Amino acid sequence: MLKAGIHIALVGNPNCGKSSLFNALTGLNQKVGNFPGVTVDKKTGELVLGGHPSTLIDLPGTYSFYPKREDEWVAYKVLMGVDLEMHTDVILLVADASNLKRNLLFCSQIIDLKKPVVLALTMNDLAAKKGIKIDIEGLQNDLGIPVVAVDARKSKGLSELKNALIGIIETPRSKNQESFIDNKNLAPAAIDAFKNLFPTTSDYAALHYLMHHEAFPLENELQHKIEQIEIDNNFNHTKTQAQEILQRYSHIQEIMKCRVTAPDPTAKKKRTDKLDNIFLHRVGGYAILFSVLFILFQSVFWMARYPMDGIEWIFTNLTTYLNTILPNAWWEDLLVNGIIAGLGGIFVFIPQIMILFGLITLLEDTGYMARISFLSDKLMRKVGLNGKSVMPMISGFACAVPAIMSARNIENKKERLLTIMVTPFMSCSARLPVYTILISLVIDKKIYFGFLSLQGLVMMGLYLLGIVMALLASMVLKWFVKIKEKSYFILELPVYRAPRWKNVGVTMIQKAKIFVTDAGKVIMIISLLLWFLSNYGPSKQMQQVETMYVQQVAVHPEQKAQLDKIYHTQKLEHSYAGVLGKTIEPVIAPLGFDWKMGIAIITSFAAREVFVGTMATLYSVEAADNSSLTDKLKAAKRPDGTLVYSFAAALSLMIFYVLAMQCMSTLVIVKRETASWKWPAIQFFMMTGLAYVMSWGVYSLLK
Repeated sequence: MLKAGIHIALVGNPNCGKSSLFNALTGLNQKVGNFPGVTVDKKTGELVLGGHPSTLIDLPGTYSFYPKREDEWVAYKVLMGVDLEMHTDVILLVADASNLKRNLLFCSQIIDLKKPVVLALTMNDLAAKKGIKIDIEGLQNDLGIPVVAVDARKSKGLSELKNALIGIIETPRSKNQESFIDNKNLAPAAIDAFKNLFPTTSDYAALHYLMHHEAFPLENELQHKIEQIEIDNNFNHTKTQAQEILQRYSHIQEIMKCRVTAPDPTAKKKRTDKLDNIFLHRVGGYAILFSVLFILFQSVFWMARYPMDGIEWIFTNLTTYLNTILPNAWWEDLLVNGIIAGLGGIFVFIPQIMILFGLITLLEDTGYMARISFLSDKLMRKVGLNGKSVMPMISGFACAVPAIMSARNIENKKERLLTIMVTPFMSCSARLPVYTILISLVIDKKIYFGFLSLQGLVMMGLYLLGIVMALLASMVLKWFVKIKEKSYFILELPVYRAPRWKNVGVTMIQKAKIFVTDAGKVIMIISLLLWFLSNYGPSKQMQQVETMYVQQVAVHPEQKAQLDKIYHTQKLEHSYAGVLGKTIEPVIAPLGFDWKMGIAIITSFAAREVFVGTMATLYSVEAADNSSLTDKLKAAKRPDGTLVYSFAAALSLMIFYVLAMQCMSTLVIVKRETASWKWPAIQFFMMTGLAYVMSWGVYSLLK
């Protein structure tokens, strides 16, 4: 339940600047949770307006008052006043000034609810760049509500907006004020009959009760009465909705002519159409798409190579220096082989993560990402998905958790569930460190034709494998998910535009920070835990190793360097980490994995990128030299003298990480989104079982 005071609902179309305005108005006085009973995020913030303590509720973005998705239903019920946990006194409506015509549809519907409304116009700088001029005073007169131009990022217009809110709180608009359209004329008899039950309801709200009363928490007797009104008056939902939308757009068109001046969009539209003839060509479009993805993954290796080498050089030399100046003590071992090794495993992959996200942001900014959805729809439908599934799946290249949450935009329940189930097959950024180090171990740094990197080709192959397996898994799962619902695909293709380089730079820095702070914390905690598990073990066994080492050194002092290496290896094998690894080794041995890989697989269930930190800690504890992790892994050998990271074993491990469900956070978010442990359990066993079988097959063929 919300606190007492004035409750203000913040509403608007998606991507209209609502979140920026929410942050600007509430500052740090924010809370994030869930709307009662659903998985849609709820953001609330506290502010004071003219002595009135107020709560600002950031409702999910929606295009119109006809909900289809779960998040749209949440906003709809709150605005209709039928949400049992939440009510609103004032509506703060946000509209994009650079795309006003589309935003005014939802605005006009909100106005006809006859509740206190203030309209905040955002994106005014973008509108100015487009040459769009809006007569705000005239627009205010036409709509009959306060209209304020704001720029949340520069804190412009916020005082005026707060004053408008104070004014509407202290002097609410009259319910007798003229409506945007004559709603009663759409179904006069049915509306009159309904208002006999609820006299204070506006004509427009009455229409929506007639259309959606089954979804509202009303008593059975009321439900039957409303249903009878529909029958008695031959109330037609579809016809009424169509007439309403046509009338609204007719009125909106009149307002746009009088209050908005804009340059002729024909030139820009023609340019976009010409480019779409190329990028959306039935053959050439797919060739371009494949080329874009190819360049993307080539660039991740090519551009990140030198900064990664530099970071690795810094940590290698830092380790050498600290080993030279620090005394031989347990805390020195913890610092060098626990903390420094863990930090090295974090920072070395920052360049690749920044470059990957920078390039993805470029695709989004230019408008090409929407074309990827359009091109993919035909293929997606064949496997039980639709074009909107592409955006969560592409987002899965970054992280499956927000990608799965973004699947809420898919209206069809079956397609949404299938998207959630297969998105973790997409190679997220957490897999990138694993791929990078394994590829560098067994794939030569060959360059073909002066620009084609063999390592980049293998990297692209791993990403494509994840995509192919996601599509195949969806094709199979669609026969088992028994949800029947109509599916449609509506997508707005934005005009092509130059990328905002500042936005690209900010995104790259933000993603690097997130990796260091979020993934880095997990890596460091597990690195320190592993250091402890790798240095300590059952006292009797550890004492035997220590005694044997002392005796051997006493007998053969000239072989101390070699005996040190044997000592570190045996100490690791008899530690708690070694016992755990040896216990699971029989299960993973058919895949070509040794017990150290087994430890890494277990620890990386918390976060896949922990694999590298685990290996850095294990091999730092074991090895007495200061060589880089890559060199240590290349030199690692089994008891029979064969390489641990042979081509077959490394490729098997890559395949395992492409396909396995190695992410606890993803399973938790799937449970949250599906409201059941059934689907995450199916997902875990499906993906891990598939990974085991595929890895076994690859290793058996190549060993």
